Amino acid sequence: MESLISVIIPVYNAEAFLPATVRTVTAQTYRNLEIILVDDGSSDGSLSVCRALAREDPRIVVLHKENGGAGSARNCGIRASHGEYIGFVDSDDAVRPDMYAAMMEGLSRWQEGRAADAGSLPLLVQTGRIEVNERGERLPDAVTPPAQMELVGAEAFAGSLLLYTGDSSFCTKLCPASLLRDNLFEEGTLGEDFGLYMRIMDRISGVLCLPSVGYEVLHRRGSATRRRNPSQFSKAYIDIVRQADLVEKAIVPVHPSLAQAAVRFGLFERLDYMLHVPVRDMTEENAFYQSVCGYLRAHVRDTLKNPFLTGKNRLYLLLLTYAPVLTRKVHWTLRGKAILQSEGGESETEAREDRS
Repeated sequence: MESLISVIIPVYNAEAFLPATVRTVTAQTYRNLEIILVDDGSSDGSLSVCRALAREDPRIVVLHKENGGAGSARNCGIRASHGEYIGFVDSDDAVRPDMYAAMMEGLSRWQEGRAADAGSLPLLVQTGRIEVNERGERLPDAVTPPAQMELVGAEAFAGSLLLYTGDSSFCTKLCPASLLRDNLFEEGTLGEDFGLYMRIMDRISGVLCLPSVGYEVLHRRGSATRRRNPSQFSKAYIDIVRQADLVEKAIVPVHPSLAQAAVRFGLFERLDYMLHVPVRDMTEENAFYQSVCGYLRAHVRDTLKNPFLTGKNRLYLLLLTYAPVLTRKVHWTLRGKAILQSEGGESETEAREDRS
Protein backbone atom coordinates (compact mmCIF):
# COMPACT_ATOMS: atom_id res chain seq x y z
CA MET A 1 0.00 0.00 0.00
CA GLU A 2 1.22 3.51 -0.79
CA SER A 3 2.50 5.53 2.15
CA LEU A 4 0.26 8.39 3.24
CA ILE A 5 1.69 11.85 2.52
CA SER A 6 0.35 14.80 4.50
CA VAL A 7 0.55 18.00 2.42
CA ILE A 8 0.33 21.10 4.63
CA ILE A 9 -0.72 24.44 3.09
CA PRO A 10 -0.63 27.51 5.36
CA VAL A 11 -3.29 29.99 4.28
CA TYR A 12 -3.35 33.70 5.02
CA ASN A 13 -5.52 36.11 2.98
CA ALA A 14 -5.16 33.88 -0.07
CA GLU A 15 -8.72 33.63 -1.37
CA ALA A 16 -7.79 34.89 -4.86
CA PHE A 17 -5.21 32.24 -5.67
CA LEU A 18 -5.79 29.40 -3.19
CA PRO A 19 -8.20 27.34 -5.36
CA ALA A 20 -5.71 27.12 -8.23
CA THR A 21 -2.92 26.09 -5.85
CA VAL A 22 -4.97 23.44 -4.05
CA ARG A 23 -6.19 21.91 -7.30
CA THR A 24 -2.60 21.33 -8.39
CA VAL A 25 -2.28 19.21 -5.24
CA THR A 26 -5.57 17.33 -5.59
CA ALA A 27 -4.58 16.53 -9.21
CA GLN A 28 -1.45 14.66 -8.12
CA THR A 29 -0.97 11.25 -9.72
CA TYR A 30 0.07 10.05 -6.25
CA ARG A 31 -3.37 9.69 -4.71
CA ASN A 32 -2.77 8.72 -1.07
CA LEU A 33 -2.67 12.27 0.22
CA GLU A 34 -3.97 14.05 3.29
CA ILE A 35 -4.25 17.74 2.35
CA ILE A 36 -4.28 20.03 5.40
CA LEU A 37 -5.31 23.65 4.86
CA VAL A 38 -4.39 25.77 7.88
CA ASP A 39 -6.18 29.11 7.86
CA ASP A 40 -3.88 31.39 9.85
CA GLY A 41 -6.44 33.94 10.99
CA SER A 42 -7.21 35.33 7.53
CA SER A 43 -9.19 38.58 7.37
CA ASP A 44 -10.57 37.92 3.88
CA GLY A 45 -12.70 35.02 2.66
CA SER A 46 -9.94 32.43 2.76
CA LEU A 47 -11.59 30.26 5.41
CA SER A 48 -14.78 30.00 3.36
CA VAL A 49 -12.70 29.09 0.30
CA CYS A 50 -10.93 26.38 2.32
CA ARG A 51 -14.25 24.88 3.40
CA ALA A 52 -15.61 24.98 -0.15
CA LEU A 53 -12.50 23.16 -1.41
CA ALA A 54 -12.92 20.53 1.32
CA ARG A 55 -16.41 19.81 0.00
CA GLU A 56 -14.85 19.06 -3.40
CA ASP A 57 -12.32 16.52 -2.12
CA PRO A 58 -12.67 14.34 1.02
CA ARG A 59 -8.87 14.25 1.42
CA ILE A 60 -8.88 17.93 2.41
CA VAL A 61 -8.86 18.83 6.11
CA VAL A 62 -9.44 22.44 7.19
CA LEU A 63 -7.95 23.89 10.36
CA HIS A 64 -8.44 27.42 11.66
CA LYS A 65 -6.26 29.29 14.16
CA GLU A 66 -5.37 32.79 15.27
CA ASN A 67 -2.74 34.50 13.13
CA GLY A 68 0.76 33.43 14.08
CA GLY A 69 2.75 33.33 10.86
CA ALA A 70 3.85 30.60 8.49
CA GLY A 71 5.90 28.67 11.04
CA SER A 72 3.00 28.55 13.47
CA ALA A 73 0.56 27.44 10.74
CA ARG A 74 2.92 24.71 9.55
CA ASN A 75 3.38 23.45 13.10
CA CYS A 76 -0.39 23.33 13.55
CA GLY A 77 -0.61 21.18 10.42
CA ILE A 78 2.26 18.92 11.52
CA ARG A 79 0.58 18.24 14.87
CA ALA A 80 -2.69 17.32 13.14
CA SER A 81 -1.11 15.20 10.40
CA HIS A 82 -1.36 11.42 10.08
CA GLY A 83 1.02 10.77 7.18
CA GLU A 84 4.26 8.82 7.14
CA TYR A 85 5.75 11.69 5.13
CA ILE A 86 5.04 15.42 5.15
CA GLY A 87 5.29 17.99 2.37
CA PHE A 88 4.50 21.71 2.26
CA VAL A 89 3.02 23.98 -0.40
CA ASP A 90 2.70 27.76 -0.19
CA SER A 91 -0.80 29.02 -0.90
CA ASP A 92 0.08 30.89 -4.12
CA ASP A 93 2.47 28.37 -5.68
CA ALA A 94 1.85 25.28 -7.81
CA VAL A 95 3.04 21.69 -7.98
CA ARG A 96 3.34 19.63 -11.13
CA PRO A 97 1.03 16.59 -11.37
CA ASP A 98 3.73 13.96 -10.80
CA MET A 99 5.75 15.72 -8.10
CA TYR A 100 4.94 13.49 -5.13
CA ALA A 101 4.94 10.34 -7.28
CA ALA A 102 8.43 11.22 -8.52
CA MET A 103 9.64 11.91 -4.98
CA MET A 104 8.34 8.61 -3.64
CA GLU A 105 9.71 6.74 -6.66
CA GLY A 106 13.11 8.38 -6.20
CA LEU A 107 13.14 7.40 -2.54
CA SER A 108 12.19 3.83 -3.38
CA ARG A 109 14.84 3.56 -6.11
CA TRP A 110 17.51 4.90 -3.76
CA GLN A 111 16.59 2.39 -1.09
CA GLU A 112 16.57 -0.57 -3.50
CA GLY A 113 19.57 -2.81 -3.03
CA ARG A 114 20.59 -1.07 0.19
CA ALA A 115 20.31 -3.25 3.25
CA ALA A 116 18.12 -1.73 5.90
CA ASP A 117 20.22 -0.38 8.75
CA ALA A 118 18.35 0.04 12.00
CA GLY A 119 20.84 2.70 13.06
CA SER A 120 20.78 4.71 9.83
CA LEU A 121 19.45 8.25 9.88
CA PRO A 122 16.46 9.33 7.75
CA LEU A 123 16.86 11.48 4.67
CA LEU A 124 14.91 14.23 2.95
CA VAL A 125 13.88 14.05 -0.71
CA GLN A 126 14.09 17.22 -2.79
CA THR A 127 12.60 18.08 -6.17
CA GLY A 128 13.76 20.87 -8.46
CA ARG A 129 11.83 24.13 -8.74
CA ILE A 130 11.25 26.94 -11.18
CA GLU A 131 10.43 30.59 -10.49
CA VAL A 132 7.77 32.61 -12.30
CA ASN A 133 6.49 36.17 -11.90
CA GLU A 134 2.91 37.37 -11.74
CA ARG A 135 2.76 37.50 -15.55
CA GLY A 136 3.72 33.84 -15.80
CA GLU A 137 7.18 34.64 -17.14
CA ARG A 138 9.96 32.33 -16.03
CA LEU A 139 12.67 33.92 -13.91
CA PRO A 140 16.29 32.79 -13.54
CA ASP A 141 16.56 29.53 -11.59
CA ALA A 142 17.51 30.00 -7.95
CA VAL A 143 18.93 26.47 -7.77
CA THR A 144 19.99 24.10 -10.54
CA PRO A 145 18.84 20.47 -10.10
CA PRO A 146 21.51 17.78 -10.51
CA ALA A 147 21.88 15.94 -13.82
CA GLN A 148 21.02 12.70 -12.05
CA MET A 149 19.69 11.67 -8.66
CA GLU A 150 22.27 12.16 -5.91
CA LEU A 151 22.44 12.06 -2.15
CA VAL A 152 24.08 15.17 -0.70
CA GLY A 153 25.40 14.60 2.81
CA ALA A 154 23.83 16.64 5.60
CA GLU A 155 26.90 18.80 6.26
CA ALA A 156 27.59 19.36 2.57
CA PHE A 157 23.97 20.40 2.04
CA ALA A 158 24.24 22.86 4.95
CA GLY A 159 27.30 24.33 3.26
CA SER A 160 25.34 24.77 0.04
CA LEU A 161 22.67 26.74 1.92
CA LEU A 162 25.29 29.03 3.42
CA LEU A 163 26.68 29.69 -0.06
CA TYR A 164 23.24 30.01 -1.71
CA THR A 165 23.87 27.13 -4.09
CA GLY A 166 21.33 24.91 -2.30
CA ASP A 167 17.58 25.15 -1.75
CA SER A 168 16.48 25.74 1.85
CA SER A 169 12.75 25.64 1.09
CA PHE A 170 10.79 22.82 2.69
CA CYS A 171 8.17 23.20 -0.04
CA THR A 172 10.51 21.35 -2.41
CA LYS A 173 11.14 18.57 0.12
CA LEU A 174 9.43 15.43 1.35
CA CYS A 175 10.25 14.74 5.00
CA PRO A 176 9.77 11.79 7.35
CA ALA A 177 6.85 12.85 9.54
CA SER A 178 8.45 11.53 12.74
CA LEU A 179 11.42 13.86 12.20
CA LEU A 180 9.24 16.96 11.90
CA ARG A 181 6.96 16.04 14.78
CA ASP A 182 10.03 16.06 17.01
CA ASN A 183 11.53 19.18 15.40
CA LEU A 184 8.97 21.89 14.69
CA PHE A 185 9.52 25.18 12.86
CA GLU A 186 10.57 28.25 14.80
CA GLU A 187 7.59 30.56 15.15
CA GLY A 188 7.42 34.33 14.84
CA THR A 189 10.33 34.57 12.42
CA LEU A 190 11.03 34.60 8.70
CA GLY A 191 13.67 32.24 7.36
CA GLU A 192 12.20 29.38 9.38
CA ASP A 193 13.05 26.83 6.66
CA PHE A 194 16.76 27.59 6.84
CA GLY A 195 16.70 27.53 10.62
CA LEU A 196 14.93 24.18 10.78
CA TYR A 197 17.39 22.53 8.41
CA MET A 198 20.31 23.71 10.49
CA ARG A 199 18.69 22.27 13.61
CA ILE A 200 17.98 18.84 12.07
CA MET A 201 21.18 18.41 10.03
CA ASP A 202 22.71 16.08 12.61
CA ARG A 203 19.53 14.00 12.66
CA ILE A 204 19.50 13.14 8.94
CA SER A 205 21.86 11.36 6.58
CA GLY A 206 21.39 13.99 3.88
CA VAL A 207 19.12 15.23 1.12
CA LEU A 208 18.27 13.03 -1.89
CA CYS A 209 18.15 15.55 -4.77
CA LEU A 210 16.14 14.57 -7.84
CA PRO A 211 16.93 15.80 -11.36
CA SER A 212 13.25 16.49 -12.06
CA VAL A 213 11.37 19.76 -11.49
CA GLY A 214 8.14 19.49 -9.55
CA TYR A 215 7.55 22.81 -7.77
CA GLU A 216 6.68 26.23 -9.21
CA VAL A 217 7.28 29.35 -7.10
CA LEU A 218 5.16 32.40 -7.87
CA HIS A 219 6.87 35.69 -7.01
CA ARG A 220 4.24 38.19 -5.88
CA ARG A 221 5.02 41.71 -4.75
CA GLY A 222 3.91 42.35 -1.21
CA SER A 223 4.55 38.83 0.09
CA ALA A 224 6.61 38.17 3.24
CA THR A 225 9.96 38.71 1.51
CA ARG A 226 9.02 40.92 -1.47
CA ARG A 227 7.99 44.54 -1.12
CA ARG A 228 5.35 46.46 -3.03
CA ASN A 229 7.75 49.39 -3.21
CA PRO A 230 11.38 49.92 -2.22
CA SER A 231 10.53 52.15 0.75
CA GLN A 232 9.13 49.15 2.63
CA PHE A 233 11.48 47.14 4.82
CA SER A 234 10.93 43.43 5.38
CA LYS A 235 11.56 41.85 8.78
CA ALA A 236 13.23 39.02 6.81
CA TYR A 237 16.42 41.09 6.53
CA ILE A 238 16.72 41.10 10.34
CA ASP A 239 15.63 37.52 10.92
CA ILE A 240 18.14 36.02 8.49
CA VAL A 241 21.00 37.91 10.18
CA ARG A 242 19.91 36.31 13.44
CA GLN A 243 19.91 32.91 11.71
CA ALA A 244 23.48 33.63 10.55
CA ASP A 245 24.53 34.38 14.14
CA LEU A 246 23.00 31.09 15.27
CA VAL A 247 25.02 29.19 12.68
CA GLU A 248 28.30 30.79 13.79
CA LYS A 249 27.60 30.24 17.48
CA ALA A 250 25.91 26.82 17.51
CA ILE A 251 26.67 25.00 14.23
CA VAL A 252 30.29 25.90 13.43
CA PRO A 253 31.71 24.60 16.75
CA VAL A 254 30.26 21.18 15.87
CA HIS A 255 31.02 21.44 12.15
CA PRO A 256 34.24 23.49 11.84
CA SER A 257 34.51 22.75 8.11
CA LEU A 258 31.59 25.17 7.66
CA ALA A 259 33.43 28.09 9.30
CA GLN A 260 34.40 30.06 6.18
CA ALA A 261 31.01 29.53 4.55
CA ALA A 262 29.29 30.60 7.78
CA VAL A 263 31.32 33.83 8.02
CA ARG A 264 30.58 34.58 4.38
CA PHE A 265 26.88 33.97 5.12
CA GLY A 266 27.04 36.35 8.07
CA LEU A 267 28.70 39.06 5.99
CA PHE A 268 26.43 38.51 3.00
CA GLU A 269 23.24 38.77 5.03
CA ARG A 270 24.48 41.90 6.78
CA LEU A 271 25.23 43.35 3.37
CA ASP A 272 21.63 42.62 2.40
CA TYR A 273 20.38 44.29 5.57
CA MET A 274 22.56 47.38 5.06
CA LEU A 275 21.40 47.78 1.46
CA HIS A 276 17.73 47.74 2.48
CA VAL A 277 17.37 49.23 5.96
CA PRO A 278 15.84 52.72 5.60
CA VAL A 279 18.43 55.48 5.95
CA ARG A 280 16.23 57.08 8.62
CA ASP A 281 16.82 53.97 10.77
CA MET A 282 20.60 54.08 10.49
CA THR A 283 20.99 55.80 13.85
CA GLU A 284 22.78 55.32 17.18
CA GLU A 285 19.42 54.54 18.78
CA ASN A 286 18.85 51.52 16.51
CA ALA A 287 20.53 48.73 18.49
CA PHE A 288 20.24 46.13 15.74
CA TYR A 289 21.74 48.47 13.14
CA GLN A 290 24.59 49.25 15.52
CA SER A 291 25.22 45.52 16.06
CA VAL A 292 25.47 45.02 12.30
CA CYS A 293 27.95 47.89 12.03
CA GLY A 294 29.99 46.38 14.85
CA TYR A 295 30.09 42.99 13.15
CA LEU A 296 31.28 44.53 9.88
CA ARG A 297 34.05 46.46 11.64
CA ALA A 298 35.16 43.33 13.49
CA HIS A 299 35.26 41.27 10.28
CA VAL A 300 37.15 43.56 7.89
CA ARG A 301 39.86 40.91 7.53
CA ASP A 302 37.22 38.33 6.61
CA THR A 303 35.75 40.78 4.09
CA LEU A 304 39.14 41.00 2.42
CA LYS A 305 40.14 37.34 2.71
CA ASN A 306 37.02 35.18 2.59
CA PRO A 307 37.23 33.11 -0.62
CA PHE A 308 33.47 32.96 -1.12
CA LEU A 309 32.93 36.73 -1.53
CA THR A 310 33.02 38.41 -4.94
CA GLY A 311 34.89 41.62 -5.66
CA LYS A 312 31.59 43.50 -5.73
CA ASN A 313 30.64 41.99 -2.34
CA ARG A 314 33.94 43.19 -0.86
CA LEU A 315 33.57 46.70 -2.26
CA TYR A 316 30.04 47.15 -0.94
CA LEU A 317 30.95 45.68 2.44
CA LEU A 318 33.96 47.98 2.88
CA LEU A 319 31.98 51.04 1.83
CA LEU A 320 29.16 50.12 4.22
CA THR A 321 31.65 49.45 7.01
CA TYR A 322 33.42 52.82 6.83
CA ALA A 323 30.75 55.15 5.36
CA PRO A 324 27.39 53.39 5.75
CA VAL A 325 25.00 56.34 5.57
CA LEU A 326 26.75 58.07 2.66
CA THR A 327 26.99 54.78 0.77
CA ARG A 328 23.29 54.12 1.28
CA LYS A 329 22.29 57.59 0.12
CA VAL A 330 24.29 57.17 -3.09
CA HIS A 331 22.96 53.63 -3.55
CA TRP A 332 19.38 54.81 -2.98
CA THR A 333 19.77 57.58 -5.57
CA LEU A 334 21.15 55.20 -8.19
CA ARG A 335 18.55 52.56 -7.33
CA GLY A 336 15.70 55.07 -7.59
CA LYS A 337 16.79 56.07 -11.09
CA ALA A 338 16.92 52.43 -12.15
CA ILE A 339 13.42 51.79 -10.77
CA LEU A 340 12.00 54.81 -12.58
CA GLN A 341 13.43 53.44 -15.83
CA SER A 342 11.79 50.05 -15.21
CA GLU A 343 8.08 49.30 -14.91
CA GLY A 344 7.69 51.31 -11.73
CA GLY A 345 8.53 48.68 -9.13
CA GLU A 346 11.24 46.42 -7.83
CA SER A 347 11.90 43.34 -9.89
CA GLU A 348 11.87 39.93 -8.23
CA THR A 349 15.61 39.47 -8.71
CA GLU A 350 16.73 43.04 -8.01
CA ALA A 351 17.58 42.55 -4.34
CA ARG A 352 19.78 39.56 -5.10
CA GLU A 353 21.53 41.38 -7.97
CA ASP A 354 22.40 44.30 -5.66
CA ARG A 355 24.70 42.15 -3.56
CA SER A 356 25.99 39.50 -5.95
